[in-house]
Amino acid sequence: MQSMDRRVVITGVGAISPIGMTARESWENAVAGRSGIRRISLIDPSDFSSQIGGEVKGYDPEEYLERKLAKRTDRYTQFALISAREAFEDSGLEGNIEPERLGVIIGSGIGGITTLEREHKVALDKGVHRINPFFCPMMIGNIAAGQVGIDIGAKGLNFSAVSACASSGHAIAIGADMIRLGRAEAILSGGSEAPMTLTGIGGFCALKALSRRNDDPQTASRPFDRDRDGFVIAEGGAVVVLEELEHARARGANIIAELSGSGMTCDAYHITAPAENGEGSARAMRLAIENSGMVPEDIDYINAHGTSTQLNDINETIAIKTALGEENARRIMVSSTKSVTGHMLGAAGAIEAIFTSFALNEGVIPPTATLQNPDEGCDLDYVPGKARQAVIHAALSNSLGFGGHNVTLALRKYTGE
Repeated sequence: MQSMDRRVVITGVGAISPIGMTARESWENAVAGRSGIRRISLIDPSDFSSQIGGEVKGYDPEEYLERKLAKRTDRYTQFALISAREAFEDSGLEGNIEPERLGVIIGSGIGGITTLEREHKVALDKGVHRINPFFCPMMIGNIAAGQVGIDIGAKGLNFSAVSACASSGHAIAIGADMIRLGRAEAILSGGSEAPMTLTGIGGFCALKALSRRNDDPQTASRPFDRDRDGFVIAEGGAVVVLEELEHARARGANIIAELSGSGMTCDAYHITAPAENGEGSARAMRLAIENSGMVPEDIDYINAHGTSTQLNDINETIAIKTALGEENARRIMVSSTKSVTGHMLGAAGAIEAIFTSFALNEGVIPPTATLQNPDEGCDLDYVPGKARQAVIHAALSNSLGFGGHNVTLALRKYTGE
């Protein structure tokens, strides 16, 4: 059946993040406002202007993956594999779908930068003949999707989305469209990132994009706060299982939420700065609402991109007002879970889609945990400090990336209808 009337639901989730080794643990810590941001330990950060980040703590790949697989995969691929395995198990799809009808789309902004740095140093110090023969397949940006397909035996469509911090947002939006077009019955969509390297951190420091609040890491990511001074770099992976509704119903799947639509736009403005007044993001939100068959009055909550940078937070606030109208914007709840995770770059959109799904399913809004003094112009209900109990029926999740990429996912509470 090929019809854009096919509905798409989320039937499984998986994540490994600075605030949890699973999706559920990450969600519980996001709700509790527990920050995962600390002084960087994976490398010596002393020379960096920003010495803090959201690392996956206590991580040993061989506790999760077979030894040979762990040694032949970059850290970013490992996070994707771990998240995908959790999501696939959570979905109960194994043995309940034809492999040819199961797809994988995994996004990453940077890909295997850990492997790239290490092998470049080997080439310089020991000569090019000492480069690891697995260098290329460990480093390339599509390999996480390929490895996940191999790992779970998914033989359907398989590729990666690369759009900086919007990568996993695109992966989920495109995955849903592929299911609606009848190209798959289910797709594992998400993202993974492992940027905690000399050039990964050093490059963003050179750009002056990162917070320098090194003496207070747990409150350094301050979305919408007047004292925000940049985003906090983070790592991790997150994957959702998207499934055609009737396929999910037929096998009695546990449905977490419905992914009802998406909007994707480009600012066509600047390589790093958002378009003035968040024009591109506003269009993405409008398109997502229209694509879902909803109206602005239906939206109850927005999980904002909310990076804690000067330009993003004010422009995203303006964009929300533009897209939903001033009255609606002031009615709805908005929060940024980057206040506790930091910015997981290419994995951010996926973990935030998971949080939004849980918010719909459980009636809990995760807070902007570190917000104390809203900046001038940042005047919406950002759910500051503490989580809030609230029955919500529809929500948006925003992801924006360098290059002017904008993705908004529209999600609904699944009611069984």
